[in-house]
Amino acid sequence: MTIRPSMVTVDSTAPTPLARWWAEQTGGTLTDEFDGFFLTVSPPEGVAAPVLGFQMVDAPTPGKNRLHVDFELAGERTDLDAEVERLVSAGAGLVAPHSVPGYRWVVLSDPQGNQFCVGARDAGVTDYS
Repeated sequence: MTIRPSMVTVDSTAPTPLARWWAEQTGGTLTDEFDGFFLTVSPPEGVAAPVLGFQMVDAPTPGKNRLHVDFELAGERTDLDAEVERLVSAGAGLVAPHSVPGYRWVVLSDPQGNQFCVGARDAGVTDYS
C-alpha cells in the first residue's frame, strides 16, 4: 500500500490571477475545470514537475499551512475510504471529506498538524458535501 505525491495546492482568496501568474512563470498549461474554484497548472510537456493547484478559500486561515501536498491512490489501491482509515490508524488526523462530481478527497493532518489531501477519481460522486 503506497501513495504518491500528485499536486502541490495553494489556498487563495483569488486563485485565478495567481494560477495565471504561475502558469506564465513556469510555462505551464492553465486548466480551470471548476469555474474559478479550483485551477491547475500542468508543467510543460517533457518537464518532470508536480502539477500546481490553486483552490478558492473565503479567507486566509490563521494557523493552517497555506501550501499542502495532495496525494492520489497509487498502484492497485482504489479504495479511498480504506486508505484514509490506514492513514488515520498510522497517526493522521481526519479534518474533512470533500467531493465534486467525479472526484473525492479527504483532508487529513499529519502527526504535527500539517494538512494534506488524499483523493481519487470517482465516477459516482454527484454530491458537493
